[in-house]
Amino acid sequence: MPQVLEFKLPDLGEGLTEAQIVRWLVEVGDVVAIDQPVVEVETAKAMVEVPCPYGGVVTARFGEEGTELPVGAPLLTVAVGTVEPSGPQTLTGAGSGSGSGAAAVADPEPSGSGNVLVGYGTGAPPVRRRRVRPEGLSAPTASAAAPTAALPAEAAVSARAADEVRGPVAVVSPLVRKLARQHDLDLRQLAGSGPDGLILRADVESAIRSVASAPVAAPAVTPGASPAGTAGPSARAAGERIPLRGVRGAVADKLARSRREIPDATCWVDADATELMAARAAMNGAGGPSAGPKVSVLALLARICTAALARYPELNSTVDMEAREIVRLPEVHLGFAAQTERGLVVPVVRDAQTRNAESIGAEIARLTEAARTGTLKPAELTGGTFTLNNYGVFGVDGSTPIINHPEAAMLGVGRIVPKPWVHEGELAVRRVVQLSLTFDHRVCDGGAAGGFLRYVANCVEQPALLLRTL
Repeated sequence: MPQVLEFKLPDLGEGLTEAQIVRWLVEVGDVVAIDQPVVEVETAKAMVEVPCPYGGVVTARFGEEGTELPVGAPLLTVAVGTVEPSGPQTLTGAGSGSGSGAAAVADPEPSGSGNVLVGYGTGAPPVRRRRVRPEGLSAPTASAAAPTAALPAEAAVSARAADEVRGPVAVVSPLVRKLARQHDLDLRQLAGSGPDGLILRADVESAIRSVASAPVAAPAVTPGASPAGTAGPSARAAGERIPLRGVRGAVADKLARSRREIPDATCWVDADATELMAARAAMNGAGGPSAGPKVSVLALLARICTAALARYPELNSTVDMEAREIVRLPEVHLGFAAQTERGLVVPVVRDAQTRNAESIGAEIARLTEAARTGTLKPAELTGGTFTLNNYGVFGVDGSTPIINHPEAAMLGVGRIVPKPWVHEGELAVRRVVQLSLTFDHRVCDGGAAGGFLRYVANCVEQPALLLRTL
């Protein structure tokens, strides 16, 4: 008999205590290899794939997609060792071809018969996973799928289910799954219009519209109940309800805490960015074999910020209210706001004070791509000391950003647009940008904040000032 081992949701670090199941990467009956990712979860920091430390046959899964599990809760059980296939189904490898009842070792390699083509993830190629139904291993019932009703490992092995294991839903995008969960749609009831029956976002949206337009029977009024059109004091407001979980929930908590705890103030200034844009064009236009990657405007602004923080270190600090101390931090871990399909995230460029514009730009590009694909590690989203927010990409000129708690300041950058400007005593059309600094008034007064912002504006208008710090 195989040994059944239980795999629990591991500690994902950074003080995280729970995670939400986004999608399962394996089905009951799949053969998994050691350290193979089996589930994709979303924490308050990032989306991560969780590898299983055991190799064998998946016998049960605990938790449906969308379920939040605490660290230490059962994820799945794996039968490790030799198993006996049921019926005519056999495994390739040792014992294959010996007929029904022949012992075989579960082979994680995607070879031989019994493979199922499953498409998962965004941009990832389809993965062939081995499906096997060993004698005595059954699919989990609906009650076993919930972490609060998890069966013991021995019961999962000995139970015999009458139903066959359900195959994976033909959905590639996690966003489609999320949209269906938000509207309580069963994806298995939808017919996909994509290739090979793939369920697309348009299919889900069409189903949502169909449900919304369907006639709804009037509820019966019981004695003592409120008449139609008059909601009781405990009635919930109508409308779409979106759970504040994962990254969105963490952002909501942090912003609310920032507003509660930080007495912030904002100052702003318009700056002539014509020379900065010309300097960037000259950098990126230099050819030759030694030419490096293109330098972005955000990278140049980040380099300007590190130079400004060296002059005004009080803005690279945090407040310890328990000790009633301002803690000035020696390293600049520069966060930058990145809008993704999963919401706003703030990746962090470590030790930005030691990097030049090219190095900062390369790291920003790497972190941005990881944010878009949902592969940022929790450590890449924490520990920031100052944040740069380029809201100009949304076509707006100004903003009063909320400080990223527990930091002390955030620089906001609007769009760079041609405007009439007095240049060298004459009216001219120049490239103008609005810069705004929101700062914690506990760490400094307006003089330091204004000095920081003015230095940043001066460097934008005269990039040669940065030569002093190179």
